[in-house]
Amino acid sequence: MKNIAFTFVALAFVAGAYLTSLDEKTVQWAYFIPVVVLGFVGAFLFRRTANAEAKHGDLLQNNKQVLILSLKRILQNLETLNGKKENIPTYEMRFEIDKLFREDLMDFADARDSMKHLFGIQHFADIMSSFAAGERYINRVWSASTDGYVDEVLLYVGRAYDQFQHAQEEFNKALAETS
Repeated sequence: MKNIAFTFVALAFVAGAYLTSLDEKTVQWAYFIPVVVLGFVGAFLFRRTANAEAKHGDLLQNNKQVLILSLKRILQNLETLNGKKENIPTYEMRFEIDKLFREDLMDFADARDSMKHLFGIQHFADIMSSFAAGERYINRVWSASTDGYVDEVLLYVGRAYDQFQHAQEEFNKALAETS
């Protein structure tokens, strides 16, 4: 159903673009309006189906485990990296970041919407605020490594660690309040 709804949206967009390009001065409203309505119906169905899928119990429990494990691994890797950051050459730090964090950051991001259903929107916002800040700091370390800014690499590894610690605290608080 989700794929059919997405197809309606895509077809409506293409058809609408085509219909408006036929004549530069006028739009054939008799054709254009039904196409737009089809697009809105497709978008509504897509959103409704996606929400229903996101609330499914098995998916929520699987994503909860993904969130717990990926956040735990990110923190462990950051703690290790923070402890040995002085010994890693600046230009090599970006490769360490790719090796240690890429998969866990992507896994967490893929599962993050389940937090809204598991914990509520406020806990989601509290967790994601710190998580996003920590992720930005990791990206900043990667960029500073590429550019050779030693001081910035050393500084932002620690800041990323602090942000992810706060995200973990918020996550634990949300788990405790909803269990």
